[in-house]
Amino acid sequence: MHNRPDSASPLLDPHSYDPAHFDVETRRLLRATIDWFEARGLRRLTEDFHGKVFYADFLEFVAKEQVFATLLTPTRDGAGSPDKRWDTARIAAMSEILGFYGLNYWYPWQVTVLGLGPVWQSDNDGARRRTAAALDAGGVAAFGLSEREHGADIYSSDLVLTLDGRGGYTASGEKYYIGNGNCATTVSVFGRVAGVEGPDQYVFFLADSTHPNYHVVRNVVPSQMYVAQFRLDEYPVRAEDILHTGEAAFSAALNTVNIGKFNLSFGGIGLATHALYEAVNHAHNRILFGAPVTNFPHIRGDFVQAYARLVGMRLFSDRAVDYFRCAGPEDRRYLLYNPITKMRVTTEAERVLGLLGDIVAAKGFEADNFLPIARLDVVGLPKLEGTVAVNLALILKFMPAYLFQPTEYPPVPTRLDAADDEFLFRQGPARGLGKIRFHDWRDAYARHAHLPNVALLFEQADSLAEMLRTAGPDAAQQGDMDFTLTLGELFTLVVYGQLILEQAELTGTDDDVLGAVFDVLVHDFSRFAVELHGKRGSTEEQQRWALSVIRKPSTDAAAFDRVWQQVAALSGAYQMNP
Repeated sequence: MHNRPDSASPLLDPHSYDPAHFDVETRRLLRATIDWFEARGLRRLTEDFHGKVFYADFLEFVAKEQVFATLLTPTRDGAGSPDKRWDTARIAAMSEILGFYGLNYWYPWQVTVLGLGPVWQSDNDGARRRTAAALDAGGVAAFGLSEREHGADIYSSDLVLTLDGRGGYTASGEKYYIGNGNCATTVSVFGRVAGVEGPDQYVFFLADSTHPNYHVVRNVVPSQMYVAQFRLDEYPVRAEDILHTGEAAFSAALNTVNIGKFNLSFGGIGLATHALYEAVNHAHNRILFGAPVTNFPHIRGDFVQAYARLVGMRLFSDRAVDYFRCAGPEDRRYLLYNPITKMRVTTEAERVLGLLGDIVAAKGFEADNFLPIARLDVVGLPKLEGTVAVNLALILKFMPAYLFQPTEYPPVPTRLDAADDEFLFRQGPARGLGKIRFHDWRDAYARHAHLPNVALLFEQADSLAEMLRTAGPDAAQQGDMDFTLTLGELFTLVVYGQLILEQAELTGTDDDVLGAVFDVLVHDFSRFAVELHGKRGSTEEQQRWALSVIRKPSTDAAAFDRVWQQVAALSGAYQMNP
């Protein structure tokens, strides 16, 4: 786990955080970031949030400590520095820490990751050197892909490059929803060449927000975050500014999303963790009708469910890091686990914040608490990458190979070593997803089938596979997104449970907590089965199947109480410095 592998708690605790599994400089940067926020304090954090104060002081800290330069420069571009590398494990750790203090601070980090993606995938050595130097100077990056009319539809771009007669182009047009677009010295901009048809029209090039032909129009959101609308007016694009052309530009856009949007899950984990501490501190010490609020059974139930969901988020996401780091041309399993982190883990963060909001009630609206910040922030996470529907549609592409065509792979170890994950920048063309194969998902379930709730989800998953063999969606249903999205939710739970089990095995997660996690997953599978039953397009056979897989999770009062004691022990464990 990214917190402390030897810790009794799976949750980040800033007061005791000591990631001994990282090298000295990584530990220093992670600890320095925590210390900066804690020294600043909760009052300043909440006042700046509600006052929509731009985070210039955070960017100054980042520049001074070389946070982005050290953590986001690949070894190839690090000029021999022993500390610079693209290491997904420590990037995830920083994403969680920044999310812990609010998505307004996670966001400039996240969009810098995205802005760097097209550069580090490029063979343009001059552009790479300029970008590395800009990071060293304290600069941030931006990903100039989205447009107001087209969103992230990279088939349609109104930012147009026109030949200038001198071997270069001039670029004109607008971009929209561009984080850091007001201050980034490295802006990777996607556009198309006038008069060219087909894939050859696409271009990724470097721009600089300080250039006189780059005009920041406005911040499109009412927030601390600066999500820019910017306009290029005959912006000069020289040959040395071109990062990618043609199909390579198209693939660079998709591959950047594969690399960068993975951090959504860790931002959500950090956010939900801070909110959980605050909720437990409040509820466990609040007396109503002569007793602590946490004496009420429904409050304990909600807390245990929130904790179980949060632990599940952490276990899945940590295990997915290993598959990212072990990826190569012959092993691209990460391309399934990535959209699940973007879809499932982020919606789980929403569920956790919903449960905590129900528990703390009015306290969740007070201006001087973190909870209202978290509740406002969390709704954006599943929508920062094309919405849940887009990710589910992608996930479904992997379903036949995952369920029915397992193959053998060498075991994937826990990857916390100081290695450069350079394959992520040479992923190649963004196609061939149907050819990706997976190891047998049943193995992890079989090894843990002694746990009643794991056995129940295993039974539900097996039944799903059998239904797909005998009564799978016909051509009309496959074209019915309302139907297939629910099917995608059911399939996602199978994959989610598998990686949770793998990580629990590697980290020694106790059986009581794992049972609580799978209690939640069995509930969720049953809920989506009912949803499938009610779809207009479901057949009678599918409806019968849906009712047949509804299961009540196994209940164990003693195990529940032991998990509740773990939650109760969080009371007083962490409170942000005032």
